[in-house]
Amino acid sequence: MLIAVDFDGTIVEHEYPAIGRPIPFAIETLLQLQKDNHKLILWTVREGDLLQEAIDYCAERGLYFYAVNANHPGEEREKASRKVGADLFIDDRNLGGLPDWGVIYNAVNATMNNGKPLQIMAGSSAMPEPRKKRGLFGRR
Repeated sequence: MLIAVDFDGTIVEHEYPAIGRPIPFAIETLLQLQKDNHKLILWTVREGDLLQEAIDYCAERGLYFYAVNANHPGEEREKASRKVGADLFIDDRNLGGLPDWGVIYNAVNATMNNGKPLQIMAGSSAMPEPRKKRGLFGRR
């Protein structure tokens, strides 16, 4: 699976343009995803020296990306679409925020095992049960 990962607020806490404190288990989970044969793209608003700082931060921890702000290595950004063609995006700006990294890892594995997309919610330690449909404004 090709997975696009944000940096600020996802791998590290928001301190942009500085690099924030590490988010617990982010690097470890991403390394495990790579061991599970997933390709990771660093997909961030950072550019220039700030982007290089993020790349170096991850590399110092053993995390190297398949591509950075691109669909594949060597892609010329000026000639390519800004939209990345990933199978999954991990970003703190998701609806509901960033789930725990354990939830993210389990969701990726579950998706790979049964091929069905999963809904991941922030703050949950297990996959949520689907809600029963209710009428307009919560009435039956």
